[in-house]
Amino acid sequence: MLDLVWLIPALPLAGFLILLVAGRRLGEPGAGWLATAASAGSFVVTVGVFLALLGEDHHHRSHVVTLFEWLPAGGFSVDVGFLADPLSITMALFVTGIGTLIHLYSIGYMHGDAGFSRFFVYLNLFIFSMLVLVLGDNLLLTFLGWEGVGTCSYFLISFWFTKDANASAGKKAFITNRIGDWGFMVAMFVTFAALGTLAYSGENGILEQAHDLAPVTATAIALLLFVGACGKSAQLPLFVWLPDAMAGPTPVSALIHAATMVTSGVYLMARVNPILAQSYDWAPTLIAWVGVATALFAATIAVAQTDIKKVLAYSTVSQLGYMFLAVGSGAYVAAVFHMVTHAFFKALMFLGSGSVIHGMGDEQDMRRMGGLRKLMPITAVTFIIGWLAIAGVPPFAGFWSKDEILLYAYDKSPALWAVGLLTALLTAFYMSRQVFMVFFGDERWGHADDAASADVAAAGVPAGEPAGDTGLTSEHAASVESGADPVSQEPAHGHEGAHAQPHESPWLMTLPLVVLAGLSIVGGGLNLPFTSDLHLLERWLEPVLEGNERVIDVATGTKVGLAVVAVIAGLLGIAAAVAVYLQKRVKPVEPQILAEGWRFDSSITAFAGGPGRAGFEAVSAFDKQVVDGAVNGVAHLTRGSGRGLRLVQTGFVRSYALGLTVGVVALLAYFLTRVSF
Repeated sequence: MLDLVWLIPALPLAGFLILLVAGRRLGEPGAGWLATAASAGSFVVTVGVFLALLGEDHHHRSHVVTLFEWLPAGGFSVDVGFLADPLSITMALFVTGIGTLIHLYSIGYMHGDAGFSRFFVYLNLFIFSMLVLVLGDNLLLTFLGWEGVGTCSYFLISFWFTKDANASAGKKAFITNRIGDWGFMVAMFVTFAALGTLAYSGENGILEQAHDLAPVTATAIALLLFVGACGKSAQLPLFVWLPDAMAGPTPVSALIHAATMVTSGVYLMARVNPILAQSYDWAPTLIAWVGVATALFAATIAVAQTDIKKVLAYSTVSQLGYMFLAVGSGAYVAAVFHMVTHAFFKALMFLGSGSVIHGMGDEQDMRRMGGLRKLMPITAVTFIIGWLAIAGVPPFAGFWSKDEILLYAYDKSPALWAVGLLTALLTAFYMSRQVFMVFFGDERWGHADDAASADVAAAGVPAGEPAGDTGLTSEHAASVESGADPVSQEPAHGHEGAHAQPHESPWLMTLPLVVLAGLSIVGGGLNLPFTSDLHLLERWLEPVLEGNERVIDVATGTKVGLAVVAVIAGLLGIAAAVAVYLQKRVKPVEPQILAEGWRFDSSITAFAGGPGRAGFEAVSAFDKQVVDGAVNGVAHLTRGSGRGLRLVQTGFVRSYALGLTVGVVALLAYFLTRVSF
């Protein structure tokens, strides 16, 4: 079965090729079912490979299937081969499993969309690219998948490209990721220069040779790969593309920007853990601080967002920060553990938000929702399960993985733990805020004419006070008065239209919600902390980590105390949200600067459009006038000299003879005048 690992990416590739040729003929829903079947087949093969790998000896759970030699160039040779080991198969399991659920969901969600077949072409291509990324047996093949998912991300974010904002969001994601790709490419160059190979495994593989690297070289490779990871996994300062990526259809947000693509940076850092272990101590510490700073930064922004998908977008950035906190703390198992549980509950919440948007006639502004739990019971119950998981409420999956990260952070630095704990409190608060605004409280979706007053009421401002106090812009207020929807980014595609009676989604959309809700409840069982026998994920990943997992020395009482403090922090966040948004005993405090993301994005835009543009124009002028001028000047001088010398070359022998005679006479005269008799 291990020799069939190549089938895992081959099935989505086959689905992509068939849809590319015959997708329009298959139409709706045929194209969707074919794409779903391709992804489901890949999942079945992955399960088979997982069982076969599980049956192998503990120290022999690594198998490479080489298909062909890709790039032979002197001493440089790269094969197309797939590596089946505990880390890659863990990734492939949730990529294909959750990917299949999202494919199924998309059949219902994209019903009636003119680009139905094209959408599933992109989804299958994305699954193929993601599987190449995680299964590739060398850095270059990983980079091929890395670029593939980036390209698919561009296609899917700007899927509804007729809207300028969507097209711009796709370009923004593509360009921002190129910055990270620079780091990845340079890391490959340094790795090959130092080790002479890009292959992961084997006696001459980079992971086996990592201990031979000089610390400065290992640090350079690790940090350059971290730059790549920051771009793909949306860490400071390269996170700006992910909130705008919500312009794509909601299944895209769930698949690419919650469950799979954005975790590829975490996967990459876990894959090269021997190189991180060989680097200077300050390198992992830097990774940990960038991660926890990103987590806190994004959490503060999420508390003031009003778009249901933007809250989840900033939440994703924050949770990815937790994963990098784990990587920097040497807690690779905890990072992978949280990656898996996050894939469960965040995919659930994104799909749940899509169900709300679908049932609300493409409405995304939470200030126009409320009381939806009665009309959308399945969506509400499953979304609430996801909320409890991300808020860190035991026994839901998110509690176990987040608590393990905080434990390792505490052992590395109490300051890291304190920032992580504050982030956990804010997470519980803003996710509770979202749940209460959408599913509880007063119904604010009744009529378009009441939208403005609903906005004011949702913000906790008494009727009669100016709308400006709510933080709404004049453009928003004007659009509300006109009945337009400035917040919703998803165009109507077969739904009833704005301000329709909210309703539950069809079974194609609710079934994935139920499955993911179940996984969000039991997912914590992968690595329970009570006894070593329950450390299932830790024992499974042990061959990949090769002893590089940080060994912590924390007393049991301290562990229990830290867990209790984390639970209390989550409950305090929930209680604060209850007081503000349900009981309304406290007026909401949602500063406009938080709603605008600390103006980080706008500051970049202002710089790029002002001093940045002027600087690049100056560089362009210098290049044109000085650099090109010097080159062109040499060319003009050479051409002018040639023209002058050409006049001497007449082509007549008598002219050359005369010139020779004159030259001889001149030389004789010179020597005669220099010689004394």
